[in-house]
Amino acid sequence: MKIEVHGLTKRYGAVEAVRDVSFSVGQDQVLGFLGPNGAGKTTIMKILTGYHFPSGGKALVDGISVEDDPVGVKKRIGYLPESVPLYGDLSPTEYLGFIAEARLIPKTERRKRLEGALDACGLQQVRSRRIENLSKGYKQRVGLAQAIIHDPPILILDEPTSGLDPNQIIEIRSLIKELGRRKTVILSTHILQEVEAVCSRVLILNEGRIAAQGTPEEIAGTMKGGDSWELTLLGADIHRIPEQLAKLDSNVKPGNLEALEGGAVNLSFFLTNGDDGATGEAVDGERIFDWAVAEGYKILRMNRKRLSLEDIFVKLTNEGGQPLSNEGGES
Repeated sequence: MKIEVHGLTKRYGAVEAVRDVSFSVGQDQVLGFLGPNGAGKTTIMKILTGYHFPSGGKALVDGISVEDDPVGVKKRIGYLPESVPLYGDLSPTEYLGFIAEARLIPKTERRKRLEGALDACGLQQVRSRRIENLSKGYKQRVGLAQAIIHDPPILILDEPTSGLDPNQIIEIRSLIKELGRRKTVILSTHILQEVEAVCSRVLILNEGRIAAQGTPEEIAGTMKGGDSWELTLLGADIHRIPEQLAKLDSNVKPGNLEALEGGAVNLSFFLTNGDDGATGEAVDGERIFDWAVAEGYKILRMNRKRLSLEDIFVKLTNEGGQPLSNEGGES
């Protein structure tokens, strides 16, 4: 099963919620949507599930257009919306029985599917309680159970761990990761650690556009200043260091410089892309060591810091959200 999105656009009156979005995700992959509120994550999910139609572009689920056959699309998808519509006067068992019937699961299989969903989502101990009396976390589990009860090949999950306690979050993340080994999964979340723990790919949205897509490592590799270095040098002239760093790489940009007692200097720097968008030869620990020796310095400390997913998210959503060139991000 594969989801393909080409030039997707969605307008609500004069508001353009989604702007020319394209991506694809295949089986055995978990794609995480990241973005601030209003970035277009939920709108895209509603289009993929056939609840909204696009204003432009195409969305295909297993080759089926969401506009041409929304019912066929819904048969292949398990959907957990951000606000799960539940019937409070029913128990989880009764509610999931209703969902199984609505999903046209054969009677001979309904009990097995229902018990499997209750087990997978940790609902056995509350299976007979009224849903309206359950905690928010358990209600969220009921919502996830209804999304998987018909064993769909595609899961679309909007904030799946919202309202869960830390132990429950670990359990649901583990379940999603397991499901991702045999299904196509798209999930939206505000929790960066969740994406790092569960997702094989990331799509960062900002103001309705794709700001970046790929693995966190791929995204960091296309960003300016993807890696920074921190050093403590002995015997360095603090006033000459910026000039000397240019010998290491023409795209090195000095960061903090601090003189310490005993003649040592703390130094940080990072690489920026040149005017042509390319960096120079890779700056690694060996090159830095050779540079320091050539300048007559001793390295007392050397540390490389890579951009975290949080750094990437903040940079892309707070600095204009200009899309990165990463055509290889689609799969």
